[in-house]
Amino acid sequence: MTTKSNFPITADVHNKAEQPKKSSLATLTGLLPFLAPYRNQFILAGIALLVAAGSTLALPYAFKQMIDLGFGNASTAASKNVAHVDLYFLALFGVACVLALATAARFYMVSWLGERVTADIRSAVYRHVVTQSPQFFETTQTGEVLSRLTTDTTLIQAVIGTSISMALRNTLLFIGGLIMLFVTSIKLSSIIIILLACVVFPIVIFGRRVRQLSRDSQDRIADASAMAGEILNAMPTVQAFTHEKIEASRFSVSVESAFQTAMRRIRSRSLLTVIAILLIFGAIVFVLWLGAHAVIQGTMTGGDLSQFILYAAISAGAIGALSEVMGEGQRAAGATERLLELLAAQSPIQSLAQPSPLPARTANGAALTLSDVSFHYPSRPLTAAVSQLSLDIKPGETVAVVGPSGAGKTTLFQLLLRFYDPQQGSIKLDGIDIKQLDLHTLRDAIGIVPQDTVIFSADAMENIRYGRANATDAEVIAAAKMAAAHEFIEKLPEGYQSFLGERGVRLSGGQRQRIAIARALLKNPALLLLDEATSALDAESERLVQTALEAAMINRTTIIIAHRLATVQRADRIIVLENGHIVETGTHASLVALGGIYANLAALQFNVLH
Repeated sequence: MTTKSNFPITADVHNKAEQPKKSSLATLTGLLPFLAPYRNQFILAGIALLVAAGSTLALPYAFKQMIDLGFGNASTAASKNVAHVDLYFLALFGVACVLALATAARFYMVSWLGERVTADIRSAVYRHVVTQSPQFFETTQTGEVLSRLTTDTTLIQAVIGTSISMALRNTLLFIGGLIMLFVTSIKLSSIIIILLACVVFPIVIFGRRVRQLSRDSQDRIADASAMAGEILNAMPTVQAFTHEKIEASRFSVSVESAFQTAMRRIRSRSLLTVIAILLIFGAIVFVLWLGAHAVIQGTMTGGDLSQFILYAAISAGAIGALSEVMGEGQRAAGATERLLELLAAQSPIQSLAQPSPLPARTANGAALTLSDVSFHYPSRPLTAAVSQLSLDIKPGETVAVVGPSGAGKTTLFQLLLRFYDPQQGSIKLDGIDIKQLDLHTLRDAIGIVPQDTVIFSADAMENIRYGRANATDAEVIAAAKMAAAHEFIEKLPEGYQSFLGERGVRLSGGQRQRIAIARALLKNPALLLLDEATSALDAESERLVQTALEAAMINRTTIIIAHRLATVQRADRIIVLENGHIVETGTHASLVALGGIYANLAALQFNVLH
C-alpha cells in the first residue's frame, strides 16, 4: 500500500509552465456553484440591466425624432416646432429618469452579489484548507494560501461585483446598437462591421498574453507574501542574528520581481487599449465621413445621421469597455484558477463514509496496538521515519519513548493522530483500526501536549478552553490548577481574561507549555501524548507539572516522549527508538543494566547532573 499526494496547488507553485492552458470562460465557469444560490438576485440585476440598456438605446432614437420633427421641417409652424421640441425634451428627461433608477438598482444588486459571493468563496476555501493533512502544509507555504484568500478573492469580487455586469451591459448595448445601426443605414453599417471585425484579432491575441501575465503577477505577489509571513513569524531569531537588512533586502527583491511582472501586464493592457481605441474609432470616423457625404447628397436626413453617430458611439464605447472588462476578466480567470486548484486539493487522510464506532471508554483508558508499521514522509520518500514498528500498550499503561533526534518519536505521535497514514502495517485503538474511525472520534479520544507549544491570540481562559469548547470556567480553572498554571495566570493583569499576545509572546516558554498541558488535561482524553511536555520548564515548575501529570495519568493510557530521562524513570515501560526501529524495551533499571543505547544516554545525562 502506498500513500499518494494529490495537491494541485503544490504542482502549480513549482511547475507553472506545465499547467494546461484553459480559456478564461472555461475557468470562470468554476465560480458557478458559488453563484447558483443567488439566482433570484441575478434575475433582479438582469432586469435592471435590461431596463438600463434599453433606456440607453432609446436616447439616440429620441434625438432623431427631435431633430427631424422639431427642427427638420422648415414649413412647419413655429408653435408646432416648439410643441415637438418640448415633447421630445420631456421624453428625453423621462428616459434619463428610468436610466438613473435602473442603473442604481443594477449597481446595488451586483455589488451585493460581489460581496456575498466573495465572502462565500473565502469561507469555502478556508473551510477546505483547514481539513487538509499536514502533508499539504509540508509542501505548501501558508503565505501562498493567504494570498489566495485575500488578493485573489478581491479580484473575483471586482469581476462579480462590476465586470460581469459591465460585460453584460456593454454586450447588450453593442448588440442593440448594431441592430439600430442596420435599421438606420444598411450600407454604412455593413462597412463599419467589416472594419470592426478586424479589431477582434489583436484583442484576442493580446488578451491571452494579459491573462498569463496576470497569473504570473499574482504568483509573484504570493511569493512575497509567503516570504513576509515566514520572516515576521521569526522576528526574534532574525533580530538575534542581526539579519534585518538581509531579510529586508530579500523582500525588496521579491517585491521588485512582482512589480516588474505587474509592469509587463500593464504594458500589455496599455497596448491592447491603444490598438482597440485606434482601430475602433478610426473605423467609425471613416464611416461617418461617408455618412456626412450622404446627407449632403440628400440620401440621409440629419436626424438619421445623428442617430447613426450616437448608435455608433454607443457600439464603439461598448467594445472599448468590453476590452477593459476582458483585461479584468483575464486577471480574475488567473485568480479563479488558483482558488479552484486550492479547492481541488484532496487530503489523503479521509474519514470513511460509514466509520466504525469507538468502543465505550474503559476505566483505565485506551488500548493501543501497532503492528509492523512502516512510514516515510512524502517529502523524503527514500528515508523511512519508522520501520516495521510493532508495539502493544495496555489500558492505563504509561510508556516512555526515548532515543536520539530523528529516531521517529514525533513521527509516532503523528501516526497515532492520523496526520499521516503508514505505508505498511496497522494501528488499532481499543481493537479498531484507526482508519476505520471517524477522524474527529479518533482525535477526540487523544490529548496531546506538543513540543512546539501553540498559543492563540486570545485570553488565557479561551486558550485553555480550546481543549474542550463547551467546558465551563470552573473546569478550565481546575485544569489550570492541575497543570500548575493557575498561580501565574492569576498574577496576570486581568487574570484569566488577560490577552496573551500573538503566539503567546507575553508568556515565558514554561508558562506557554503549562497552558498547553492544561488544554490537554481539560480534554480528559483516554490516550494522552506528551511530546517533551516539561522541556521548557524550570526545576520548580517541572516538579509541579510532573506531580500534576502523574495525577492526570491515572485511569488513562499515556505515551511520553522525552530527552530528559529524569521525566521517564517512573514509566511502566521505556521504548528506545533508533532509526525508526525499536532497539530496546524495559524499565529504567533493566535498561541501565543492559548497557545499551539507553544506558549510554542515562550515563551522559546523570553524569552531567552530578
